[in-house]
Amino acid sequence: MIKVYNTLTKSKEDFVPLEPGKVKMYICGPTVYNFIHIGNTRPMIVFDTIRRYFMYKGYDVNYVSNFTDIDDRIITKAIEEGVSAEDIANRYIEECKRDMESLNILPATTTPLATEEVCGMVDMIQTLIDKGFAYDVNGTVYYRTKKFQEYGKLSKKNLDDLQSGNRSLLVSGVDEKEDALDFVLWKPKKEGEPYWESPWSEGRPGWHIECSAMAKRYLGEQIDIHAGGEDLVFPHHENEIAQSEAANEKEFSKYWLHNAFLNLDNRKMSKSEGNFFTAREVSEKYDMQVVRFFMLSAHYRSPINFSAELVEAAKAGLNRIINAVDNLKYLKDNASKVDLSLEEIATVEKLKDFEVDFEKAMDNDFNTADAISVIFEMVKFANTTASENSSEAYLDAIINQFDKLTNVLGVSVDSSEENLALEVEALINLRQNARKEKDFARADEIRDELLSRGIILEDTREGVKWKKAT
Repeated sequence: MIKVYNTLTKSKEDFVPLEPGKVKMYICGPTVYNFIHIGNTRPMIVFDTIRRYFMYKGYDVNYVSNFTDIDDRIITKAIEEGVSAEDIANRYIEECKRDMESLNILPATTTPLATEEVCGMVDMIQTLIDKGFAYDVNGTVYYRTKKFQEYGKLSKKNLDDLQSGNRSLLVSGVDEKEDALDFVLWKPKKEGEPYWESPWSEGRPGWHIECSAMAKRYLGEQIDIHAGGEDLVFPHHENEIAQSEAANEKEFSKYWLHNAFLNLDNRKMSKSEGNFFTAREVSEKYDMQVVRFFMLSAHYRSPINFSAELVEAAKAGLNRIINAVDNLKYLKDNASKVDLSLEEIATVEKLKDFEVDFEKAMDNDFNTADAISVIFEMVKFANTTASENSSEAYLDAIINQFDKLTNVLGVSVDSSEENLALEVEALINLRQNARKEKDFARADEIRDELLSRGIILEDTREGVKWKKAT
C-alpha cells in the first residue's frame, strides 16, 4: 500500500484512489515570462517521479500540468521588449519544454494554457456569484472568503489572525471589497493589456481561478492528487479549495502534496530575491540527468541546498551506477550464451530483494533518497557477483533490474550513443541561441567545449551538423 503525506491532514495516509486503478493528478505549472530557474525544476522532477511510480505500480495516470501564459510579469516583459504577451508566453513555453525534456520529464497527459480556458473560468465565476460566494464591484469580481466556512483548512491559517496581523498577504483593491480578505476572481483590463469579454468587464481572470477551472475541465470536479511547491499552499491552493468546493459542492482533492524549497546558500531560491540560476545556465555546466539525480537524493518534503559540492557528489554517485551498468554490458558482449547455472539461479533470486526494498522506500511517501540507496546496494551486488565467467542470461537479469528501477526515477544509466547525441544537440542549441543574441564569446566557448570532447561542428546551409573527430 502506498502511503502519502497529505498536507490537508498533516499525516501519512494510505493512498486510495477515487476510481480503482486510476489516478487523477493536477500539478501547478510555471508562469512563462522567462527561463525557468533551477528551483522550478524540483516540483517538475518530484511529481514526474511520483507519476512514474504510480505507472510502475500499474495505475492509469491522468496527469495535468498547466502553463500560466497571462500574468502581470508576462505583460511587463512584453512591454519592455515591444512585443505581444502571447509572443513572450509562447517563447518561454517552448524553452520550458526544452528544459523539461533535458530533465527526462514525461509530457503531461494534458498541458492546458490559461488563455485557452477563459470560458471555463468565466462559467465558474458566474456559478460562484449565483451561489453568493462572489460579487462584482465596477467590473472586478471578488470571492467572499469568510462565506466559505472551511477557509484555512489546508494552510491551517486562522481568518481572524489574517484579518488582524497579515496585511502583507492581502491583494490590492481593499477599499472596494466587502472584506479585506476577499480575493480577486476577475479584474478589468488596463490600457494596452490583453483582455477577454465577460459579463462584468473586458478583462482577465485572477490567478487562483485558472487552476480551479482547468482541473475541473480535464480531471473532473474531484481529483486524487493536487501538487506543487510548498509556497503554493497559501494563498494559491487555499483559494483553489475555496473556489472549487463552493462551486462544485464536493471535496476538490483527496490528497495535497507539496515539495520543500530548493535553497541557494541556505536561502529559498527565487527570481524576486535575485538569488537563482536558470535551468539553462546549470545545463551548461552539468548534465541535466545529474541535476535530476541530485534532486531525488533528498526526500521531496525536505529542503535541499543547491551547491557545487552537492551536485558534484550527485554526479559521482550517478557515475558509479552508470559505470556498473557499463561493466555489465561489456561483460554481456563477451559472455557465453548458456543457461543460468544453478549458482546463478540462486543469485538471481536475490535481485527480487532489491525490488522489494525499492518499493518499500517508494511506498513510504515516495522516499527517493532511500530508493537510491537500494540502487547503490545493487551496484555492490553487481560488482561482486558478475564476472567474465557469468552467463549472458545472468548479466541480462541484472541489467534489466537496473533499467526497471532507474526508469521509475527517470534517471538514465545508459551511456549510449543516443544519450551522447541528445547532449550534443542540446549544446548546439545553446550555441545557436548565443549567436542569435550576438554573444559570440559564449558561442565560441560552447564550440571549444564540444571540440575538447571530440565533437566537430560544421555550419552548413541546412543548419549545424556535427561529427566525431577521427
